[in-house]
Amino acid sequence: MTLLDHTPSEVQRRRQTYRRRQTVRSVLIAAASTAVLGTLLVVAVTGAPGWDRVRESFLDPGIGREYLPDILKGLWLNLRLLVFCAAGALLLGLIIAILRTLRGPVFFPVRALATGYTYTFRGLPLIIVLYLLTLGVPGLRLQGMPSVLVLGGLALVLTYGGYLAEVFRAGIESVHPSQWAAARSLGLTYRQAMRHVILPQAVRRVAPPLLNDVVALQKDVGLVSLAGPIDAVRAAQIATAETFNYTPYIVAGALFVLLAIPLIAVTDWVTLRAARRQSGG
Repeated sequence: MTLLDHTPSEVQRRRQTYRRRQTVRSVLIAAASTAVLGTLLVVAVTGAPGWDRVRESFLDPGIGREYLPDILKGLWLNLRLLVFCAAGALLLGLIIAILRTLRGPVFFPVRALATGYTYTFRGLPLIIVLYLLTLGVPGLRLQGMPSVLVLGGLALVLTYGGYLAEVFRAGIESVHPSQWAAARSLGLTYRQAMRHVILPQAVRRVAPPLLNDVVALQKDVGLVSLAGPIDAVRAAQIATAETFNYTPYIVAGALFVLLAIPLIAVTDWVTLRAARRQSGG
């Protein structure tokens, strides 16, 4: 008898049937509890004394439709800024992490500078960095000064580069020293060992926290509106000033959530995959 001819035993069939019933039961209970909780929340909110006024001020569908094109146009700026800032922050963080892991006394000044950078920009609030670069630097009136949008993106890159540097460094230092020894015994230089042996393992291990930081960056690109560029948040602010209604802010927030869903889904998938790999499943 081959493996293809194998049929499950009676006990195994009962176990499978029981598991299917439990799965269906869990799904039904989850759906019912969610429906009950959602109904209670809707009744509690819509039954509040000031609900009509809140709905008029924050959930006006006419105003939302009127200013949706302007907010979408601003969101396109946010999306482009996210792509360039994420790439820049990842590259900067990787470089700083590698500099912090250099060994030998001759590299002490480099390690000190890299450490000071991470301490500084991880401690500074992002809004202060934005103000310093977008309001302070243009005040120098230097030749070839970049635009405020570029300076705002630079503030995001510098701030998130500090966080990503620590994530990369944790991944590099999590690789067992035997990997270094094996790579060097094969005749690889430090650069070759870092590129072909250490970094691939380190990046794979810290992929979930890296993606989480990118998700956080996706939200913070909206802060560039403080410097003046008309992104989704600034467009909503202008619309609110014209209508004295806060619905445009709700529209902008909903668009940011929709923009974040794919990133969050990828992050959850990578996290689950990493957990399964570590557990051997």
